[in-house]
Amino acid sequence: MRGGRTKGFGMLALFLVTGAIVGGILGEVVASSAALSGLTPYLTKTYTIIDIPPVAINLYVIKLVIGFALHPNLISILGIVAAIILFRSF
Repeated sequence: MRGGRTKGFGMLALFLVTGAIVGGILGEVVASSAALSGLTPYLTKTYTIIDIPPVAINLYVIKLVIGFALHPNLISILGIVAAIILFRSF
C-alpha cells in the first residue's frame, strides 16, 4: 500500500495542464485589456514548441485524424511555473 504523502506523476500532470490552461485564459484576458496595451505583444506572443501536422488514417469504416500542436504564450508558461511551485509546496 502506498503512503499518503507521495505525489504521483498524474497529479503533477494535472497541475501542469491546469496551470497552462489558467495561464492561457489570463493571456486572452490581458490581450483584450487596454490597461496593459504596451506589454500585450510580449505577454501574448506564442512560441512553437511542438507542431506535428495532422495525419488522416482512413479505415473505410472510420476516419481518424491525429495531430498535436503546442503553442504556449508567456503567461501560460508563467502559469506552468506557478503550478510547479504550488505542486512542490503541497
